[in-house]
Amino acid sequence: MTQALWKLSATEVASRIAHREVSARQVTESVLARIEDINPSINALAMVNAASALKAADDADAAQARGESLGLLHGVPVTIKVNVDVAGEATTDGVAALKDNMATSDSPLVQSMREAGAIIVGRSNAPAFSLRWFTDNSFHGRTLNPFDPAVTPGGSSGGAAAATALGLGAIAHGNDYGGSIRYPAWACGVVGLRTTVGRVPSYKASAPNRIITNQQMSVQGPLTRTVADARLALQVMSRGSALDPQWVPAPLENSDCQQRTRIAVFKNWTHSKVDPSVSEAVAQAAHWLEAAGYVLEEVEPPHFAEVSAMQFHMVMNDMRRAGAGFMQQLGDDALRRALQHYLDINPIWDRDQNLEAFTRRFNIARDWAVFFERYPVLLMPNSWERQLPIDDDQGTAERMSQILLAQSPLLSTAVLGLPGLSVPTGIVAGLPVGVQIVTSRFREDIALHVGELIERASGFSALQHLSAT
Repeated sequence: MTQALWKLSATEVASRIAHREVSARQVTESVLARIEDINPSINALAMVNAASALKAADDADAAQARGESLGLLHGVPVTIKVNVDVAGEATTDGVAALKDNMATSDSPLVQSMREAGAIIVGRSNAPAFSLRWFTDNSFHGRTLNPFDPAVTPGGSSGGAAAATALGLGAIAHGNDYGGSIRYPAWACGVVGLRTTVGRVPSYKASAPNRIITNQQMSVQGPLTRTVADARLALQVMSRGSALDPQWVPAPLENSDCQQRTRIAVFKNWTHSKVDPSVSEAVAQAAHWLEAAGYVLEEVEPPHFAEVSAMQFHMVMNDMRRAGAGFMQQLGDDALRRALQHYLDINPIWDRDQNLEAFTRRFNIARDWAVFFERYPVLLMPNSWERQLPIDDDQGTAERMSQILLAQSPLLSTAVLGLPGLSVPTGIVAGLPVGVQIVTSRFREDIALHVGELIERASGFSALQHLSAT
């Protein structure tokens, strides 16, 4: 029984431990054995916390034996990305120069997960400074896509996505500045929840000064194998903290979240080449939702091309002011090349142009809010292209421009601080396909409900597929 426990979802683990069917020690040993077997060939985890995880599991079992109340994640194995703080460990951000950047405290979401009983089994890999859609760095090495090593597992939470798909922990922490949860989740066939800005506290004492675009666009969230696990993780991660003054105590579930409403379907875009598997996945999900009682209309969200381009224009000009020089100095060669492409293809804005962009962003956000009044759900891809070939961002600046167009479904929502749920729908030509569900601010509950309907209709499981091949 112990050897198969790594296959269980977080909700199953928590339930079985609560009913004393298994112990936290048994579950942790099973996951650690799975990590020992699989991680050397995939490199999803940059560090494995075997000793501390087993101690935490023993402490969890002892607390249960004493009759103490159990947290929502009691005994559930989780992974934490290398770019947030875990007390007593280095926050490397995938950079060798930061190998001694020791965290003296947990980031708020890490603290919340610990207090809910989660067992941290390892730290997931990311590209240097989490700035690429490819999870590779010269310090921790390359993470492979479990379905095909020739394509990216996504980035920057590619280690988290690959670990989740392969059973190296039931819940993985990730963050999303321009798609870094949703893209890896899609690339590896798992569920990824980009939360609303202000939903999950974002803070790390090792690097407290976040540039303005990061404050307005970057979020923390979970990657899981099921939508139910994403909902469970959100309950824990969203606990408030004064360390993030943007945190909002918004309800996690509203009474109208299961209403059969209009859904905007956006499956083709003239500004980017669209892989047929991408549009077909959206069409299939739309068919499932129509059968469930929703009203589907094909429509493009407001100002889509403009707002997609705006994300990288704003971020890169912000980084020119603060961050780019530091990254170029300490990052690896792949990061430097990608960053230089980003800078080369983005216009240099003066003060007034930057301020005007923030003004325009606010007005576009208003138009999207009105759009969501008519269409409470937006169904669209995560990327217009299939999973990118390894190091596709290392070629030309022209190719980088094409990649940014392909990633417009990720960038457009990030710049507006909106939530988005990536849900897999199956396999085409050996690679996962899926969709993105976008809702208005703090309406993750709607996205999760719609995601569960798609999940149930598809019947797809990355873990089952990988175990069978």
